[in-house]
Amino acid sequence: MKTSLVVIVLAVAACAAGGQTTPQGQAPAAGASASAAPVIKDPAEYNAYMGAAQQQDPAAKTSGFEAFLVQYPNSVMKNDVLETLMGLYQQAGNQAKMMEAAQRLLQANPNNVRALALLAYSAKSSNNWPDARKYAEQGLAALPSMAKPDGVADADFAKQKAQLSALLNSVAGFAALQTKDYPSAQKYLRATVEANPTSLQDVYPLALAYLTASPPDSVNGLFFIARTANLAAATPDGPKIEAYGKSVYTKYHGTDQGWSDLMAQTKTNPLPPAGFTIAQYVPPTPAQQAHDLVNAKTPDEIKKMSFAEWQLVLSSGAQEDADKVWNVIKGLPLQMEGWVIKASPTELDIAGTEDDNEAKRADITLTMTGPIPPRLMPAEGATFDFEGTPASYVPNPFVMTMEKGALLTKAPAPGKKRPPVHHKPAAQ
Repeated sequence: MKTSLVVIVLAVAACAAGGQTTPQGQAPAAGASASAAPVIKDPAEYNAYMGAAQQQDPAAKTSGFEAFLVQYPNSVMKNDVLETLMGLYQQAGNQAKMMEAAQRLLQANPNNVRALALLAYSAKSSNNWPDARKYAEQGLAALPSMAKPDGVADADFAKQKAQLSALLNSVAGFAALQTKDYPSAQKYLRATVEANPTSLQDVYPLALAYLTASPPDSVNGLFFIARTANLAAATPDGPKIEAYGKSVYTKYHGTDQGWSDLMAQTKTNPLPPAGFTIAQYVPPTPAQQAHDLVNAKTPDEIKKMSFAEWQLVLSSGAQEDADKVWNVIKGLPLQMEGWVIKASPTELDIAGTEDDNEAKRADITLTMTGPIPPRLMPAEGATFDFEGTPASYVPNPFVMTMEKGALLTKAPAPGKKRPPVHHKPAAQ
Protein backbone atom coordinates (compact mmCIF):
# COMPACT_ATOMS: atom_id res chain seq x y z
CA MET A 1 0.00 0.00 0.00
CA LYS A 2 1.51 3.30 -1.04
CA THR A 3 1.60 6.13 1.50
CA SER A 4 0.21 8.44 -1.18
CA LEU A 5 -3.13 6.66 -0.81
CA VAL A 6 -3.29 7.80 2.80
CA VAL A 7 -2.88 11.36 1.59
CA ILE A 8 -5.85 10.74 -0.70
CA VAL A 9 -7.91 9.81 2.32
CA LEU A 10 -7.27 13.25 3.73
CA ALA A 11 -7.43 15.19 0.48
CA VAL A 12 -11.06 16.16 0.82
CA ALA A 13 -10.73 16.90 4.52
CA ALA A 14 -8.85 20.07 3.75
CA CYS A 15 -11.88 21.29 1.82
CA ALA A 16 -13.81 21.55 5.04
CA ALA A 17 -11.58 24.35 6.26
CA GLY A 18 -12.45 26.49 3.31
CA GLY A 19 -15.95 25.14 2.78
CA GLN A 20 -19.07 27.24 3.13
CA THR A 21 -21.29 27.10 6.18
CA THR A 22 -24.31 29.23 6.69
CA PRO A 23 -25.35 31.23 9.78
CA GLN A 24 -29.04 31.31 10.67
CA GLY A 25 -31.09 33.40 8.30
CA GLN A 26 -28.40 33.66 5.58
CA ALA A 27 -28.74 31.95 2.19
CA PRO A 28 -26.05 29.52 1.08
CA ALA A 29 -23.37 30.83 -1.25
CA ALA A 30 -24.05 30.63 -4.96
CA GLY A 31 -23.40 27.15 -6.31
CA ALA A 32 -23.48 25.52 -2.86
CA SER A 33 -25.88 22.73 -2.02
CA ALA A 34 -28.52 24.14 0.30
CA SER A 35 -29.44 20.64 1.51
CA ALA A 36 -25.82 19.60 2.19
CA ALA A 37 -24.41 22.80 3.72
CA PRO A 38 -24.43 22.73 7.56
CA VAL A 39 -26.30 25.61 9.16
CA ILE A 40 -24.80 27.25 12.25
CA LYS A 41 -27.65 28.94 14.07
CA ASP A 42 -25.57 30.81 16.63
CA PRO A 43 -23.73 33.85 15.15
CA ALA A 44 -21.03 33.59 17.85
CA GLU A 45 -20.41 29.96 16.93
CA TYR A 46 -20.31 30.91 13.26
CA ASN A 47 -17.75 33.62 13.90
CA ALA A 48 -15.60 31.25 15.96
CA TYR A 49 -15.71 28.69 13.17
CA MET A 50 -14.87 31.17 10.42
CA GLY A 51 -12.13 32.68 12.58
CA ALA A 52 -10.38 29.31 12.64
CA ALA A 53 -11.17 28.41 9.04
CA GLN A 54 -9.72 31.62 7.64
CA GLN A 55 -6.35 31.24 9.35
CA GLN A 56 -3.56 30.93 6.81
CA ASP A 57 -0.98 29.46 9.17
CA PRO A 58 -1.63 25.67 9.61
CA ALA A 59 -0.62 25.74 13.28
CA ALA A 60 -2.95 28.66 13.97
CA LYS A 61 -5.75 26.94 12.06
CA THR A 62 -5.20 23.72 14.07
CA SER A 63 -5.29 25.60 17.37
CA GLY A 64 -8.36 27.53 16.26
CA PHE A 65 -10.31 24.42 15.36
CA GLU A 66 -9.29 22.58 18.54
CA ALA A 67 -10.47 25.58 20.57
CA PHE A 68 -13.70 25.67 18.55
CA LEU A 69 -14.44 22.02 19.45
CA VAL A 70 -13.79 22.70 23.11
CA GLN A 71 -16.17 25.67 23.06
CA TYR A 72 -18.79 24.01 20.83
CA PRO A 73 -18.47 20.22 21.33
CA ASN A 74 -21.84 19.53 19.73
CA SER A 75 -21.54 21.86 16.76
CA VAL A 76 -23.09 20.85 13.46
CA MET A 77 -19.61 21.44 12.05
CA LYS A 78 -17.95 18.88 14.35
CA ASN A 79 -17.46 16.23 11.67
CA ASP A 80 -16.10 18.73 9.15
CA VAL A 81 -13.74 20.20 11.74
CA LEU A 82 -12.40 16.79 12.75
CA GLU A 83 -11.83 15.85 9.11
CA THR A 84 -9.96 19.11 8.67
CA LEU A 85 -7.88 18.39 11.75
CA MET A 86 -6.96 14.95 10.37
CA GLY A 87 -5.61 16.69 7.28
CA LEU A 88 -3.80 19.38 9.24
CA TYR A 89 -2.11 16.86 11.55
CA GLN A 90 -1.14 14.75 8.56
CA GLN A 91 0.42 17.77 6.87
CA ALA A 92 2.33 18.49 10.07
CA GLY A 93 3.59 14.89 10.25
CA ASN A 94 1.91 14.33 13.59
CA GLN A 95 0.76 10.73 13.20
CA ALA A 96 -0.45 10.33 16.76
CA LYS A 97 -2.69 13.40 16.66
CA MET A 98 -3.93 12.45 13.20
CA MET A 99 -5.05 9.05 14.49
CA GLU A 100 -6.55 10.66 17.59
CA ALA A 101 -8.60 12.96 15.39
CA ALA A 102 -9.75 9.92 13.38
CA GLN A 103 -10.90 8.17 16.55
CA ARG A 104 -12.74 11.28 17.72
CA LEU A 105 -14.38 11.57 14.33
CA LEU A 106 -15.42 7.93 14.41
CA GLN A 107 -16.99 8.44 17.83
CA ALA A 108 -19.01 11.30 16.41
CA ASN A 109 -19.86 9.44 13.18
CA PRO A 110 -19.23 5.65 13.13
CA ASN A 111 -19.70 5.64 9.34
CA ASN A 112 -17.11 8.28 8.48
CA VAL A 113 -15.24 6.60 5.63
CA ARG A 114 -12.07 8.69 5.82
CA ALA A 115 -11.64 8.02 9.54
CA LEU A 116 -12.26 4.31 8.97
CA ALA A 117 -9.73 4.25 6.12
CA LEU A 118 -7.08 5.91 8.26
CA LEU A 119 -7.67 3.57 11.19
CA ALA A 120 -7.65 0.54 8.87
CA TYR A 121 -4.38 1.60 7.29
CA SER A 122 -2.82 2.34 10.68
CA ALA A 123 -3.85 -1.08 12.02
CA LYS A 124 -2.39 -2.75 8.92
CA SER A 125 0.89 -0.87 9.39
CA SER A 126 1.16 -2.24 12.94
CA ASN A 127 0.18 -5.79 11.87
CA ASN A 128 -3.07 -5.58 13.81
CA TRP A 129 -4.98 -7.72 11.33
CA PRO A 130 -8.34 -8.01 13.17
CA ASP A 131 -8.67 -4.21 13.55
CA ALA A 132 -7.37 -3.59 10.04
CA ARG A 133 -10.02 -5.83 8.56
CA LYS A 134 -12.77 -4.53 10.89
CA TYR A 135 -12.20 -0.89 10.01
CA ALA A 136 -11.73 -1.64 6.30
CA GLU A 137 -14.97 -3.62 6.08
CA GLN A 138 -16.84 -0.90 7.99
CA GLY A 139 -15.47 1.63 5.52
CA LEU A 140 -16.53 -0.45 2.52
CA ALA A 141 -20.03 -0.83 3.96
CA ALA A 142 -20.30 2.94 4.56
CA LEU A 143 -18.77 4.01 1.26
CA PRO A 144 -21.95 3.84 -0.91
CA SER A 145 -23.75 6.31 1.36
CA MET A 146 -20.76 8.63 1.80
CA ALA A 147 -21.90 12.26 1.45
CA LYS A 148 -20.22 14.49 -1.09
CA PRO A 149 -18.56 17.47 0.59
CA ASP A 150 -19.96 20.85 -0.34
CA GLY A 151 -18.06 22.46 -3.18
CA VAL A 152 -16.49 19.25 -4.55
CA ALA A 153 -17.22 18.44 -8.20
CA ASP A 154 -19.09 15.22 -8.94
CA ALA A 155 -16.23 13.84 -11.04
CA ASP A 156 -13.68 14.56 -8.33
CA PHE A 157 -15.87 12.97 -5.69
CA ALA A 158 -16.37 9.83 -7.80
CA LYS A 159 -12.59 9.57 -8.21
CA GLN A 160 -12.04 9.98 -4.48
CA LYS A 161 -14.59 7.26 -3.70
CA ALA A 162 -12.89 4.90 -6.17
CA GLN A 163 -9.53 5.56 -4.51
CA LEU A 164 -10.98 4.99 -1.06
CA SER A 165 -12.58 1.76 -2.26
CA ALA A 166 -9.23 0.52 -3.58
CA LEU A 167 -7.50 1.40 -0.32
CA LEU A 168 -10.13 -0.27 1.86
CA ASN A 169 -10.28 -3.41 -0.31
CA SER A 170 -6.49 -3.63 -0.22
CA VAL A 171 -6.32 -3.44 3.57
CA ALA A 172 -9.22 -5.88 4.08
CA GLY A 173 -7.75 -8.32 1.58
CA PHE A 174 -4.24 -8.22 3.02
CA ALA A 175 -5.58 -8.67 6.55
CA ALA A 176 -7.69 -11.63 5.41
CA LEU A 177 -4.64 -13.17 3.74
CA GLN A 178 -2.61 -12.88 6.93
CA THR A 179 -5.32 -14.73 8.86
CA LYS A 180 -5.66 -17.39 6.11
CA ASP A 181 -9.19 -16.43 5.14
CA TYR A 182 -8.41 -17.06 1.51
CA PRO A 183 -11.89 -16.60 -0.06
CA SER A 184 -12.18 -13.14 1.51
CA ALA A 185 -8.61 -12.26 0.59
CA GLN A 186 -9.31 -13.21 -3.02
CA LYS A 187 -12.51 -11.14 -3.09
CA TYR A 188 -11.05 -7.97 -1.62
CA LEU A 189 -7.67 -8.09 -3.35
CA ARG A 190 -9.25 -8.89 -6.72
CA ALA A 191 -11.38 -5.75 -6.35
CA THR A 192 -8.39 -3.53 -5.63
CA VAL A 193 -6.31 -5.10 -8.43
CA GLU A 194 -9.13 -4.49 -10.88
CA ALA A 195 -9.06 -0.84 -9.77
CA ASN A 196 -5.23 -0.59 -9.70
CA PRO A 197 -3.90 -3.23 -12.11
CA THR A 198 -0.28 -2.03 -11.89
CA SER A 199 -0.09 -2.04 -8.09
CA LEU A 200 2.60 -4.61 -7.28
CA GLN A 201 1.71 -4.28 -3.58
CA ASP A 202 -1.73 -5.71 -4.36
CA VAL A 203 -1.12 -8.04 -7.32
CA TYR A 204 1.43 -10.15 -5.44
CA PRO A 205 -0.79 -10.76 -2.37
CA LEU A 206 -3.66 -11.61 -4.73
CA ALA A 207 -1.48 -14.25 -6.42
CA LEU A 208 -0.61 -15.72 -3.02
CA ALA A 209 -4.26 -15.67 -1.94
CA TYR A 210 -5.05 -17.94 -4.89
CA LEU A 211 -1.95 -20.15 -4.73
CA THR A 212 -1.83 -20.78 -0.97
CA ALA A 213 -5.55 -21.45 -0.53
CA SER A 214 -6.67 -24.98 0.29
CA PRO A 215 -7.43 -26.13 -2.31
CA PRO A 216 -5.53 -23.60 -4.41
CA ASP A 217 -7.02 -21.75 -7.35
CA SER A 218 -3.98 -22.50 -9.48
CA VAL A 219 -5.23 -21.04 -12.76
CA ASN A 220 -5.89 -17.57 -11.34
CA GLY A 221 -2.89 -17.84 -9.03
CA LEU A 222 -0.50 -18.64 -11.87
CA PHE A 223 -1.86 -15.78 -13.96
CA PHE A 224 -1.30 -13.25 -11.19
CA ILE A 225 2.10 -14.61 -10.13
CA ALA A 226 3.25 -14.22 -13.73
CA ARG A 227 1.73 -10.74 -13.72
CA THR A 228 3.64 -10.03 -10.50
CA ALA A 229 6.89 -11.22 -12.05
CA ASN A 230 6.38 -8.76 -14.90
CA LEU A 231 5.59 -5.87 -12.57
CA ALA A 232 8.60 -6.71 -10.39
CA ALA A 233 11.01 -7.33 -13.28
CA ALA A 234 13.08 -4.22 -12.57
CA THR A 235 13.25 -4.81 -8.80
CA PRO A 236 15.78 -6.94 -6.90
CA ASP A 237 13.04 -9.46 -6.07
CA GLY A 238 11.91 -9.84 -9.67
CA PRO A 239 14.03 -12.92 -10.53
CA LYS A 240 13.04 -14.68 -7.31
CA ILE A 241 9.35 -14.09 -7.95
CA GLU A 242 9.63 -15.36 -11.52
CA ALA A 243 11.55 -18.46 -10.37
CA TYR A 244 8.87 -19.17 -7.79
CA GLY A 245 6.09 -18.70 -10.34
CA LYS A 246 7.82 -20.95 -12.85
CA SER A 247 8.28 -23.71 -10.28
CA VAL A 248 4.60 -23.60 -9.29
CA TYR A 249 3.62 -23.58 -12.96
CA THR A 250 5.83 -26.59 -13.71
CA LYS A 251 4.41 -28.54 -10.79
CA TYR A 252 0.84 -27.80 -11.84
CA HIS A 253 1.29 -28.18 -15.60
CA GLY A 254 3.81 -31.03 -15.48
CA THR A 255 6.35 -29.12 -17.56
CA ASP A 256 7.57 -25.54 -17.91
CA GLN A 257 6.39 -25.49 -21.51
CA GLY A 258 4.06 -22.50 -21.91
CA TRP A 259 5.51 -20.47 -19.02
CA SER A 260 7.22 -17.98 -21.34
CA ASP A 261 3.91 -17.55 -23.20
CA LEU A 262 2.14 -16.83 -19.91
CA MET A 263 4.80 -14.27 -19.01
CA ALA A 264 4.29 -12.55 -22.37
CA GLN A 265 0.50 -12.61 -21.98
CA THR A 266 0.51 -11.13 -18.48
CA LYS A 267 2.90 -8.37 -19.48
CA THR A 268 0.15 -6.66 -21.46
CA ASN A 269 -3.01 -8.14 -19.89
CA PRO A 270 -3.66 -7.08 -16.29
CA LEU A 271 -6.53 -9.55 -15.80
CA PRO A 272 -7.21 -13.08 -17.08
CA PRO A 273 -9.13 -12.93 -20.36
CA ALA A 274 -12.42 -14.76 -20.77
CA GLY A 275 -11.90 -18.50 -20.98
CA PHE A 276 -8.35 -18.37 -19.63
CA THR A 277 -7.10 -21.72 -18.37
CA ILE A 278 -3.95 -23.76 -17.84
CA ALA A 279 -3.99 -27.52 -18.38
CA GLN A 280 -3.23 -29.44 -15.21
CA TYR A 281 -0.86 -32.38 -15.29
CA VAL A 282 -2.55 -35.56 -14.12
CA PRO A 283 0.01 -38.16 -12.97
CA PRO A 284 -0.46 -41.70 -14.27
CA THR A 285 -2.27 -44.13 -12.04
CA PRO A 286 -0.39 -47.17 -10.69
CA ALA A 287 -2.16 -49.25 -13.36
CA GLN A 288 -0.95 -46.87 -16.07
CA GLN A 289 2.58 -46.97 -14.66
CA ALA A 290 2.43 -50.75 -14.65
CA HIS A 291 1.28 -50.83 -18.26
CA ASP A 292 4.05 -48.44 -19.31
CA LEU A 293 6.62 -50.66 -17.58
CA VAL A 294 5.73 -53.80 -19.54
CA ASN A 295 4.39 -52.31 -22.75
CA ALA A 296 6.35 -53.65 -25.74
CA LYS A 297 8.87 -55.45 -23.49
CA THR A 298 10.20 -58.83 -24.60
CA PRO A 299 10.36 -61.77 -22.16
CA ASP A 300 14.11 -61.25 -21.79
CA GLU A 301 13.50 -57.59 -20.89
CA ILE A 302 10.84 -58.60 -18.37
CA LYS A 303 13.34 -60.94 -16.71
CA LYS A 304 15.69 -57.99 -16.22
CA MET A 305 13.09 -55.84 -14.46
CA SER A 306 13.63 -55.19 -10.75
CA PHE A 307 11.63 -56.98 -8.08
CA ALA A 308 9.93 -53.68 -7.20
CA GLU A 309 8.82 -53.28 -10.82
CA TRP A 310 7.42 -56.81 -10.86
CA GLN A 311 5.63 -56.04 -7.61
CA LEU A 312 4.05 -52.89 -9.08
CA VAL A 313 2.77 -54.72 -12.15
CA LEU A 314 1.53 -57.78 -10.24
CA SER A 315 -0.18 -55.72 -7.51
CA SER A 316 -1.56 -52.76 -9.48
CA GLY A 317 -1.50 -53.65 -13.16
CA ALA A 318 -4.34 -54.80 -15.35
CA GLN A 319 -4.73 -58.58 -15.50
CA GLU A 320 -3.26 -58.68 -18.99
CA ASP A 321 -0.10 -56.85 -17.86
CA ALA A 322 0.19 -58.92 -14.66
CA ASP A 323 -0.13 -62.15 -16.68
CA LYS A 324 2.54 -60.95 -19.07
CA VAL A 325 5.03 -60.63 -16.19
CA TRP A 326 3.93 -63.70 -14.23
CA ASN A 327 4.08 -66.02 -17.22
CA VAL A 328 7.73 -65.07 -17.64
CA ILE A 329 8.98 -65.31 -14.04
CA LYS A 330 6.80 -68.14 -12.69
CA GLY A 331 8.97 -71.23 -12.21
CA LEU A 332 12.12 -69.26 -13.06
CA PRO A 333 14.93 -69.61 -10.50
CA LEU A 334 15.86 -66.11 -9.33
CA GLN A 335 18.86 -64.91 -7.37
CA MET A 336 18.13 -61.81 -5.32
CA GLU A 337 19.05 -59.73 -2.32
CA GLY A 338 16.58 -59.02 0.48
CA TRP A 339 16.05 -58.21 4.17
CA VAL A 340 15.05 -60.85 6.71
CA ILE A 341 11.76 -60.00 8.44
CA LYS A 342 11.24 -63.38 10.11
CA ALA A 343 13.31 -66.56 9.96
CA SER A 344 12.81 -70.25 10.70
CA PRO A 345 14.90 -73.24 9.55
CA THR A 346 12.50 -74.05 6.71
CA GLU A 347 10.90 -70.71 5.80
CA LEU A 348 11.97 -67.09 5.55
CA ASP A 349 9.78 -63.99 5.37
CA ILE A 350 11.69 -61.46 3.30
CA ALA A 351 11.34 -57.81 2.28
CA GLY A 352 12.42 -57.51 -1.33
CA THR A 353 12.32 -53.69 -1.41
CA GLU A 354 13.66 -51.08 0.96
CA ASP A 355 10.19 -49.58 1.31
CA ASP A 356 8.81 -52.84 2.68
CA ASN A 357 11.91 -53.34 4.83
CA GLU A 358 11.38 -49.92 6.42
CA ALA A 359 7.76 -50.89 7.04
CA LYS A 360 8.91 -54.26 8.46
CA ARG A 361 6.59 -55.99 6.00
CA ALA A 362 7.43 -59.17 4.12
CA ASP A 363 6.65 -59.26 0.42
CA ILE A 364 8.32 -62.65 -0.19
CA THR A 365 7.73 -65.97 1.55
CA LEU A 366 10.63 -68.31 0.75
CA THR A 367 10.28 -72.06 1.41
CA MET A 368 13.72 -73.63 1.76
CA THR A 369 14.76 -76.86 0.06
CA GLY A 370 16.02 -78.05 3.42
CA PRO A 371 16.55 -76.81 6.97
CA ILE A 372 19.02 -73.94 7.36
CA PRO A 373 21.96 -74.88 9.58
CA PRO A 374 22.02 -72.78 12.78
CA ARG A 375 25.42 -71.32 11.91
CA LEU A 376 24.02 -70.03 8.58
CA MET A 377 20.68 -68.78 9.92
CA PRO A 378 20.35 -65.11 8.88
CA ALA A 379 19.42 -62.69 11.64
CA GLU A 380 16.19 -60.71 11.46
CA GLY A 381 16.83 -57.36 9.82
CA ALA A 382 19.97 -58.61 8.05
CA THR A 383 20.58 -58.29 4.34
CA PHE A 384 21.35 -61.55 2.56
CA ASP A 385 21.50 -63.19 -0.86
CA PHE A 386 19.17 -66.01 -1.74
CA GLU A 387 17.72 -68.04 -4.59
CA GLY A 388 14.07 -68.93 -5.02
CA THR A 389 11.55 -69.94 -7.65
CA PRO A 390 8.26 -67.95 -7.87
CA ALA A 391 5.29 -70.26 -7.35
CA SER A 392 2.33 -67.94 -6.62
CA TYR A 393 1.47 -64.45 -5.45
CA VAL A 394 -1.25 -62.46 -3.73
CA PRO A 395 -1.70 -59.02 -5.31
CA ASN A 396 -2.97 -57.05 -2.31
CA PRO A 397 -1.26 -56.85 0.06
CA PHE A 398 1.42 -58.14 -2.23
CA VAL A 399 3.24 -61.31 -1.21
CA MET A 400 5.11 -63.59 -3.60
CA THR A 401 5.57 -67.21 -2.56
CA MET A 402 8.87 -68.75 -3.68
CA GLU A 403 9.92 -72.38 -3.49
CA LYS A 404 13.23 -74.23 -3.69
CA GLY A 405 14.87 -71.62 -1.51
CA ALA A 406 18.59 -71.59 -0.94
CA LEU A 407 21.08 -69.24 0.72
CA LEU A 408 23.78 -67.91 -1.52
CA THR A 409 27.03 -68.08 0.39
CA LYS A 410 29.25 -67.94 -2.66
CA ALA A 411 29.32 -65.27 -5.32
CA PRO A 412 27.00 -66.22 -8.19
CA ALA A 413 28.08 -66.25 -11.78
CA PRO A 414 28.55 -62.73 -13.22
CA GLY A 415 25.24 -61.16 -14.23
CA LYS A 416 23.14 -63.86 -12.58
CA LYS A 417 22.28 -62.28 -9.20
CA ARG A 418 19.60 -59.65 -9.37
CA PRO A 419 20.82 -56.19 -8.27
CA PRO A 420 19.56 -54.85 -4.94
CA VAL A 421 16.33 -52.90 -5.13
CA HIS A 422 16.01 -49.93 -2.79
CA HIS A 423 12.61 -48.45 -3.51
CA LYS A 424 9.46 -49.23 -5.39
CA PRO A 425 8.63 -47.02 -8.38
CA ALA A 426 6.53 -44.07 -7.25
CA ALA A 427 2.85 -44.92 -7.47
CA GLN A 428 1.21 -41.50 -7.88
